[in-house]
Amino acid sequence: MANVSDYSGFWVFAEQINGKIADVGRELLGKARELADSKGVEAAAVVVGDLTEDEVKELISYGADKVYLLSHPNLKLYSSLTYTRLLEDLVNKEKPEAFLFGAGPLGADLAPRVAARLNTGLSAHCVDLKLNEEGGLDQVVPGFGGSLMATIVCPNHRPQMATVMPGAMKMPEPKEREGEVVRVDVGEVPSPSPEIVEFKPKERSAVALDGADVVIAGGWGIGSEENWKLLEELAEVLGGAVGATRPAIDEGWAPEDVMIGQSGKTVHPKLYIGAGISGVMHHVVGIQDSEVIVAINKDPKAQIFEVCDFGIVGDATKVLPVLISKLKEKLGE
Repeated sequence: MANVSDYSGFWVFAEQINGKIADVGRELLGKARELADSKGVEAAAVVVGDLTEDEVKELISYGADKVYLLSHPNLKLYSSLTYTRLLEDLVNKEKPEAFLFGAGPLGADLAPRVAARLNTGLSAHCVDLKLNEEGGLDQVVPGFGGSLMATIVCPNHRPQMATVMPGAMKMPEPKEREGEVVRVDVGEVPSPSPEIVEFKPKERSAVALDGADVVIAGGWGIGSEENWKLLEELAEVLGGAVGATRPAIDEGWAPEDVMIGQSGKTVHPKLYIGAGISGVMHHVVGIQDSEVIVAINKDPKAQIFEVCDFGIVGDATKVLPVLISKLKEKLGE
């Protein structure tokens, strides 16, 4: 059993994709900075890849006192076994009390591997993090089918580890801060196996879901891939992005990376329109910070009406064409 008093500080794994730091790392640094300040300890970022000190210095402005840089040409692309070994060694040496990861595909693969190697716990898809009276980390996740929020603690092992949904934490404002980049000796790093000969980033829509001012989301009630085009048309009229719930993705109407909710993304738009969405907690946790929520559902008892600002009881496939037509008329298209 770990001696918890030997561990100090809050770490964030700032994942990089093809040489660019992902936003979720900056978001988590804002929360890590807040938690570290509450205890008077350090906040640090950990970057694994093929980057220079200058390329990771920006993380200091987002709240890091230190940036641990593990750089090597063979680390440019993610390798689960190699990344796990390097993080295990670094944690055992530096002993942070908490280590936070984004809950995207990379973090979901890497964090449990690291936790298992360190013989510690891991809370997945957290929507909030806070300190309890004992100074431990309360990790908040939707639980029991989404009907309530559960708080998970890891009192006897360190580091306390969690994956956090992208967008769940507010992006901090960068500030002029003092800090240092610590280059970590990674030793011999084998070439990735199998060898990756080409990396092609996925083409994305004109308006990214992350950070969109308008989000149009659809669920099971849309009914078909053909009807899904109504959401895309409405999003185009309003200059917004399209999101989805798990059932719509399972049907193949939308790609996995636009899922909103506990296992997907958290959005903070000025306007969110949910069409054919029942409103279970797993989805609502991803939209609850929207400024205005509009719901369209033919079931007047749908849970989404309990959290929306404006509700329309009706078949979304009939309401959306009228809404699109009226908006085009109003906007002069």
